[in-house]
Amino acid sequence: MGNKGASLKGLLLVALLVSHMFLTKEGVTSLPICPSGSVNCQVSLGELFDRAVKLSHYIHFLSSEIFNEFDERYAQGRGFITKAVNGCHTSSLTTPEDKEQAQQIHVSPISNAFRNLVVGVLRSWNDPLGHLASEVQRIKEAPDTILWKAVEIEEQNKRLLEGMEKIVGRVHPGDIGNEIYSPWTGLPSLQLADEDSRLFAFYNLLHCLRRDSHKIDNYLKLLKCRLIHDSNC
Repeated sequence: MGNKGASLKGLLLVALLVSHMFLTKEGVTSLPICPSGSVNCQVSLGELFDRAVKLSHYIHFLSSEIFNEFDERYAQGRGFITKAVNGCHTSSLTTPEDKEQAQQIHVSPISNAFRNLVVGVLRSWNDPLGHLASEVQRIKEAPDTILWKAVEIEEQNKRLLEGMEKIVGRVHPGDIGNEIYSPWTGLPSLQLADEDSRLFAFYNLLHCLRRDSHKIDNYLKLLKCRLIHDSNC
């Protein structure tokens, strides 16, 4: 038990070190988008969105990396790519499918589209990301890189959600929309005894994570362009 605990601590330490190196390289600040407990965040709205865009891009980068690594290591030869991927748990939230659709809708920090796509989707991933970070450790011979990326994505998703809630609360106090989220019921699928079925559940979850992180990344970039540059970029 002691060796297992020490090993996990070692992995988390490596995760933190690699995370710090990447954040520094990519220019993503290690500080929150807006400090916790700050009633009046003394940062311009443009700067807040700039920080959010950098963080969302980092999350999408990690989401793509973990999906590709999982696909290469576990999905090859299992026919996952030929199966119809189950609907993502966030599908109930009305969101544009691509940048072109996003450009056609009204977006602002207090619009329903903004709250649904950014705040609602981020909040909907809190639970599955927490379980992903723990359940992935049970996968046979799971690489350390998959583990630390799962832990890092969970942490950064919380940071981005906290920052976006502060932005919404700052622009329109009291309009956080705590009821906006889509519940996730996929934990039993990640714990199935049948290995192929269990691995496909992870594959499907990581596919949805990559899809949603890409949506948020594109949407925040578009919103930043409209707010700061008054264009669709």
